[in-house]
Amino acid sequence: MRVALDTRWIYPEISGIGAHTRQLVRHLARLDAETEYVLLFREPALRDRTVADCGLAAHPNVTTAIVPWGVFSPASQVFLPGWLRRRRIDVFHSTNYMIPLLAFPRGRAGRIKAVVTIHDLIPLVAPEATPRALKRRLFPLYHRLMAEVGARADRIIAVSDASRADTIKHLHIADASHVRTIYNGVDAAFRPDSRPQTLHPPPSSRPREVLYVGRSDPYKNLAGLIAAFAQARRLAPFPLRLRIVGAPDPRYPEPAALVRTLELADAVDWAGYVVDDALVEAYRRADVLVLPSRFEGFGFPVVEAMACGTPVVCSDIPVLREIAGPAAEFAPPDDPAGLADAILRVLTDLPRRTAMIAQGAARAARFTWDRAAIDTLALYREAAAL
Repeated sequence: MRVALDTRWIYPEISGIGAHTRQLVRHLARLDAETEYVLLFREPALRDRTVADCGLAAHPNVTTAIVPWGVFSPASQVFLPGWLRRRRIDVFHSTNYMIPLLAFPRGRAGRIKAVVTIHDLIPLVAPEATPRALKRRLFPLYHRLMAEVGARADRIIAVSDASRADTIKHLHIADASHVRTIYNGVDAAFRPDSRPQTLHPPPSSRPREVLYVGRSDPYKNLAGLIAAFAQARRLAPFPLRLRIVGAPDPRYPEPAALVRTLELADAVDWAGYVVDDALVEAYRRADVLVLPSRFEGFGFPVVEAMACGTPVVCSDIPVLREIAGPAAEFAPPDDPAGLADAILRVLTDLPRRTAMIAQGAARAARFTWDRAAIDTLALYREAAAL
């Protein structure tokens, strides 16, 4: 079996989808020596970095190829189908929603089978949640594209049951068995450090750190977190600081404006984009991770924080209930007072905090990249046999 993996979703700055793609490649290579994998890149530098990061030189069944088209390029739609046929590809897997449509006939089985991962359908489920995103501005095109992907893909991977349900509903999938939940994993680098302050009451004068990791899109509800932080700060018996990790987005200046309006500039640290060891350290040093999103497909920061021994507060939405289970504190995403109460509860109730750390470690251990790779390989084999 020859599988082409579209790794053009790995960008210089590693986001959730890039991290997903890189981890899947690393673990498929480690666990499967029989399948021939061809990884598609556009940039040689990103190829070289990925080969080094994932240790691919030790796996002769994994090769790479440079293609001259970007993943969203019309030329990719025109020329990639022939490229795949000439290389006798059996299964093409895009780790995000875009596929070369002409390679996969609508309504009938094609020579090459298509597997596509759909992380979320937020632009379809709640178009108002991404008001300045390109998908919103080109909504009719995006809507039509997703309908075509749903009709042409042989198998679809969702990263949570909640995302699976959205995919079946909004893409009008006639046979629900074609959509499978395969959860993301947690990188082994996310693990606890020595954190004595989580087991014993810390000095009352020590500032406690509230951490947010993610983007600034309105559906992430960063402004709601800032409002909740302001309330928690007024009520806390100790100093509070908010650390925001994530690349700034000039399309959404509202969170920074709210910090100024609430006169919180001296208590908010905008850390910007961080990766790898710096991201692990951000989780380890935080006293609580807060993910207040209105919508998510999976919620990487939740399981990463839990794996690092950091308690989690998150919004009370189905997907985060599914991922975090009983290990987190929950509050409605549009209830700043409730979110503030949850933050303070985690920071002041030592027995609950200690229990959350243990529960979080057990919960995070359920999400492994080995399991994701094994389940994905099984789906490749199923698709190839169609």
